[in-house]
Amino acid sequence: MATALDRPVDASRWSRVRAPALVAGAVLGASVLLHLRDPHHSGSWGYCPWLLLTGTYCPGCGGLRAVNDLTDGHFAAAASSNLLFVGSLPLALFLWGHWVVDRWRDISRHVTTRRAFLLSGAFLAVTLVFWVLRNLPAGAWLAP
Repeated sequence: MATALDRPVDASRWSRVRAPALVAGAVLGASVLLHLRDPHHSGSWGYCPWLLLTGTYCPGCGGLRAVNDLTDGHFAAAASSNLLFVGSLPLALFLWGHWVVDRWRDISRHVTTRRAFLLSGAFLAVTLVFWVLRNLPAGAWLAP
């Protein structure tokens, strides 16, 4: 019977957590860029093609402003810019932390196709509801 001590070590912990660390670095870098170049100034990061073509807000409209507001510590302003983005941050942080811990402990988890489909469908449904609501008069408070 083989034990955990008999298992060959195929990778160091650093190599296992490299991917989540690179993702965290990329997010930090993008956040710094958005902090330094304020997206609240019209056209500073370009314009939303969906908004230009249709005159309605896409689910991502206000996301850059939300990141800028978060880097300034203005949580209410960030939620006002894009509530879906700000509301999804705790989930994203939880999933990233879970990924780091699993990689650190060398645990490999496999998501079933059914579960991935259900989670993707739920995320898509929430995004579509948010998209429609923010463009209706009743949901004007969701617009950036």
